[in-house]
Amino acid sequence: MILILDFGSQYTQLIARRVREANVYCEIHPFNLAPEKIREMKPRGIILSGGPASLYEENAPDISDAVLDLGCPILGICYGLYVIAQHLGASSVGSRAREYGPATLTIDGDDVLFEGLAGREHRVWMSHGDRVEAIPEALTPIAHSGNSPYAAFKTRDNRIRGIQFHPEVVHTPCGAQVLRNFVLKICGERGDWTMVNFVETKLAEIRKQVGPTDKVLMGLSGGVDSSVAAALIHRAIGARLECVFVDTGLLRAGERDRMEHVFAGQLGLELKVVDASDIFLARLAGVLDPEQKRRIIGHTFIEVFEKEAQSLGDAKFLGQGTLYPDVIESVSFKGPSAVIKSHHNVGGLPEQMRLELVEPLRELFKDEVREAGRSLGLAPEVVDREPFPGPGLAVRIVGEVTRDRLDLLRRADAIVMEETAAAGFGLRIWQSFAVLLPLKTVGVMGDGRSYESVIAIRVVESQDGMTADWARLDPLFLARVSSRITNEVKGVNRVVYDITSKPPATIEWE
Repeated sequence: MILILDFGSQYTQLIARRVREANVYCEIHPFNLAPEKIREMKPRGIILSGGPASLYEENAPDISDAVLDLGCPILGICYGLYVIAQHLGASSVGSRAREYGPATLTIDGDDVLFEGLAGREHRVWMSHGDRVEAIPEALTPIAHSGNSPYAAFKTRDNRIRGIQFHPEVVHTPCGAQVLRNFVLKICGERGDWTMVNFVETKLAEIRKQVGPTDKVLMGLSGGVDSSVAAALIHRAIGARLECVFVDTGLLRAGERDRMEHVFAGQLGLELKVVDASDIFLARLAGVLDPEQKRRIIGHTFIEVFEKEAQSLGDAKFLGQGTLYPDVIESVSFKGPSAVIKSHHNVGGLPEQMRLELVEPLRELFKDEVREAGRSLGLAPEVVDREPFPGPGLAVRIVGEVTRDRLDLLRRADAIVMEETAAAGFGLRIWQSFAVLLPLKTVGVMGDGRSYESVIAIRVVESQDGMTADWARLDPLFLARVSSRITNEVKGVNRVVYDITSKPPATIEWE
């Protein structure tokens, strides 16, 4: 594996994506992971990520000297370069060395890190406020830019390297090759980590965790994640998987019928449907804060599942479709970065549970989950489905969640789904949905004044959900969706289109 030590960069997840695209397994851990823990992990190589801090700040994040002495190859990116430089005795300057955006990198001499790149000059993406001014004898420069005399360097034993630019972003066209060179040629990884291998490994892990007789209670939401996780657990332990679908009252239109058709009919999984909508809506009554909504939903899910576990012969395990982005966004384990939002199956779980979690997809990104599903033989209608949040429509209603507001949003959302399906956007679209806003506006309907609700339409394109861009859709399509909603959904007289990317926004509104 490749270990990524995170200093809080917004791009750290992209580093992991690029490494995995080279068919190499990697994990992200905080920058201050203890050296003894790293030794236990036995990484083939270590990548030090970028980060928002400056070396000149008080209590700037740092590693111990022991990390650089572990013996494996190390690559420092941006802030990671400064960490290496500081430990090896280089000198740097602060704020006057700022460089943000595109720059031209000039390669000096030959180094395996830049092997396979055509020419000496390459467009790269810079984002830094410090600059290395002088390097010690132990280091040798391998590239520079107009603003940075030491935009890349290495130790004379060729084991440790630092680069000031960000190879993980699309704005650095040569970046994927640079990272491939590091993990494959410098670290010696074979590049043979595939979904087939992942599935086989996970099957063995699930069997070992659950044992030969215990049962797993699986909460199916109908989304890609829980579907693939259920198929994987079912492949491992067969009929000892008990699948429960909880109707929270927060579902899209027709979701309950679809679940019974797909999972019980096509996949042959035993599926028990539990209608818990009354308790969910009662607990959400009057709640406005998004984080509180997520916590309530997460805790209520566990209560329902634990009750079902007792009725199904005391299952000891709870299966979940938790993904790597869920973990990353919910838990502030990434150095100095902050929690973005609590996912109902990570940050929303109670501290004490009677069920032990089985989360076979916890290390995967969404597109990797789809690939795992295909390797398990799941149909396109399952693996290619748009993501749907575990808290359901509760996080697409800004403000209080009530039955009336849910019914209104559900009708509007159904129109969005129908029209996007008819338009044939396919996998170009990551998610498309409607959001109910907590305000009303004046309109004119039937020659009379109306004062009714506003629906926002959100359609985004993304590869893994960690970043997203709003979809540039045909105005005629948007006009048709708007017309249908205002004409067919009583209580709505205005439709707006969300043109915000992630970041700065998240995909969901709450």
